[in-house]
Amino acid sequence: MSSEVSQLRQEIELVCQSINLALNGYSIAAQHRIIAHKHKILDRYCEKLTRTVGEQKAAEITCELYMQHVK
Repeated sequence: MSSEVSQLRQEIELVCQSINLALNGYSIAAQHRIIAHKHKILDRYCEKLTRTVGEQKAAEITCELYMQHVK
């Protein structure tokens, strides 16, 4: 796996963890706009990943990480 893909995976993982904290952490009452903003960031990373590995693989990676970290 290229270093760019590894870096993007790490960034996606961090955003997913952040979304999970916003939904379930100390700020359970996180405002919708904060969570929506984090999803936009996630979309941007997925777009970058798409340019590197293709749309299908980018969606698989993003969904896998999202499902691991956002509960």
